[in-house]
Amino acid sequence: MDQTLADRTAVLTGASAGIGRAIAEDLARRGASVVINARREGPLHELAEAVNAEVGREAVVCLAGDAAQLTTIQRLLDRAKDHFGHQADLVVVNAGRGLAGSVMTSDMAQWEDMVTTNLLGAARLMREAGTRMVASAANETWPGKPRDIVVLGSTVGRHISPFSSMYGATKFGVNSLAEAQRRELGPKGVRVSLIEPGIVKSEFQAVAGYDEKSFGDLMEKFSPVLEPDDVARTIAFICAQPAGVHVCDVMIRGTRQDYP
Repeated sequence: MDQTLADRTAVLTGASAGIGRAIAEDLARRGASVVINARREGPLHELAEAVNAEVGREAVVCLAGDAAQLTTIQRLLDRAKDHFGHQADLVVVNAGRGLAGSVMTSDMAQWEDMVTTNLLGAARLMREAGTRMVASAANETWPGKPRDIVVLGSTVGRHISPFSSMYGATKFGVNSLAEAQRRELGPKGVRVSLIEPGIVKSEFQAVAGYDEKSFGDLMEKFSPVLEPDDVARTIAFICAQPAGVHVCDVMIRGTRQDYP
């Protein structure tokens, strides 16, 4: 069994489905200890029980709550330290939501919630995780152990899509935050990596309100599109690098997806 992350303690938001679920499974299979978070408590416990049974150890523990709120973020990081005995050294900033439509056509009533979740929540987790990791790294001789903050962006955060421009705007912001934090924390021994997936087959599109037929036609045009496991495997590769090697920014698409 691949145990490339056997000494790592991870925190993962947005873990109940899709990409987040795949990341949780993959980290645990590679030996990491993981605190998973989502708003929906039931799917979290189902996931933890299934993964723990598969790997034969208590690899995954749950903490439900709103990952955009600082109190939840602090509880997540405290849970990693208290339960697994180590400060989290691998934090995946994954919680987020989509929204169909542009500045002109998207539902204005949903803008504030999306910005709070996708941008402010991400920034709060990045700040709290970064603060704790820098403090831990200060006690080590370089190079110490790897410390990773992995931020989920999107191809539409770099390549403008008029059909999802409000969602894309939040990912433009996340992309900027990740690169800025990389420049700030890299010299202190903390790697901040941005991963920008293209179209991924998951429940994300339906929850975001995309038209089932038109988006289905788009996915068929680009078929096969990415699966959540493709993103999880890429994150594992980033985090498994030696402490002195940093894969900073990865854009990943299905081969036939030309845009965005």
